[in-house]
Amino acid sequence: MSELLLNMEGVEKYFPGVHALKKCCFDLRKGEVHALVGENGAGKSTLMKVLTGIFIPESGQITLESKCVNFKSPRQAQLAGISIVHQELNLMNHLTAAQNIFIGRESDGLFLNEKSINDKTLELFKKLNIKLDPEEKVGNLSVSHQQMIEIAKAISYDAKIIIFDEPTATLTDVEIEELFKIMNELKSQGVGMVYISHRMDEIKKISDRVTVLRDGEYIGTEDSAKVKIDDIIHMMVGRITYEEHKKISDNKEKPPVVLKVENMSSKDVNNVSFELHKGEILGFAGLIGAGRTELARLIFGADKKTTGEIYLDGKKVNVKSPHDAVRLGIGYLSEDRKRYGLSLGMSVANNIVMPNLDEYITAGIISEKKIKKIASEYVDKINIKTPSVGQLVKNLSGGNQQKVIIAKWLLKNSDILIFDEPTRGIDVGAKSEIYKIINKLAKSGKSIIIISSELPELLRMSDRVLVMCEGTHTATLELDQINQNTIMKYATQH
Repeated sequence: MSELLLNMEGVEKYFPGVHALKKCCFDLRKGEVHALVGENGAGKSTLMKVLTGIFIPESGQITLESKCVNFKSPRQAQLAGISIVHQELNLMNHLTAAQNIFIGRESDGLFLNEKSINDKTLELFKKLNIKLDPEEKVGNLSVSHQQMIEIAKAISYDAKIIIFDEPTATLTDVEIEELFKIMNELKSQGVGMVYISHRMDEIKKISDRVTVLRDGEYIGTEDSAKVKIDDIIHMMVGRITYEEHKKISDNKEKPPVVLKVENMSSKDVNNVSFELHKGEILGFAGLIGAGRTELARLIFGADKKTTGEIYLDGKKVNVKSPHDAVRLGIGYLSEDRKRYGLSLGMSVANNIVMPNLDEYITAGIISEKKIKKIASEYVDKINIKTPSVGQLVKNLSGGNQQKVIIAKWLLKNSDILIFDEPTRGIDVGAKSEIYKIINKLAKSGKSIIIISSELPELLRMSDRVLVMCEGTHTATLELDQINQNTIMKYATQH
């Protein structure tokens, strides 16, 4: 058995209205990958933020290499050899990749040394097999490439412990394999790694042990090689939530076409056409960079098209902006919910009513009473877990933040809803709830587009699947044609 590197015992943490950690414990050995799992709100990220000095606990003891530590800031934790790769990106878009990685460490004596940090970054990229220019501004990069920069930044410190918080959420299978190679190399060097993920297959593949938290409490630790996935999930949520792949469509008879897209093109999309029927769930499949999100943003008017026509209920419409799309009954739930879907500093109630705010203003005065009432109705309707509708959205778990966005578009009564990576960074329990909401919406006559990088999600939810590769529409698969091999065939075939 490897030497104990880290031990956390009796950790308590409170937030307004929330007991986030309840006498929580966790340990890590040298040269191991220890998975930390649980539903959103279970306390995983909070426990790691306590470890890294982002949060100060009310009580508890932390020992690092048998010495008691009490970090008051992330900088103190970094100096002690602890790095974290956050689930949510924490980069500065106006700076280059190299500047982001070595921020605060750029100087060579009294002077900035751009060449030195560029060279060091290039070495890191080669080690991680990342094909990027160190001098490229981060704001110009895709989400997956930004995530890889976060990983390179963590590895750039001479770390004893690296915490990976959902590091693969936006990575392709090839990029994930490269990450796992690096992690195995770090294991051989005695580095201990904490791996937070909702992807059970990854946990079984990369981790040595798995610890489960539920509602801020320690549930148990198991040997990853021996424990079954169903047992892990049962520890997490107390029930089995994996669902069968969809075999029978609720759309048995072809309903009318509500959305028709013809010859849609942009710098990232090449002449794509498709139809969406009333009450249908249409999946968009493809690898990172296939153009799925770019196509959705063209439909929503968020990006400029070069060619293409949009028809709603057979009538040609001109969608020049998101405002036009919303007015026409199209709602878009972005993959980057914190950047495009929410106002984090505002309350749950204000986020929910945002697209309909005019309806709650009389003679220039906002009716807080009406806003609170309607928001409470939607909180109950889709089971948003929050102490009150006055709670700031930034204090909610990822799954509940996603539900707030859904509530916003339900209140707006959008007929067409585009879900871009609807369960990214969301645990299996919350996924099941989101799936039920989406299915209920489709049964009520709403038409749904789901963009997902998780094939099991598309297999479980879709009535049909549109497959894209490098901006081109390569296939539309009917329900009886949908399987992982077929999807991957067309996702890799231009």
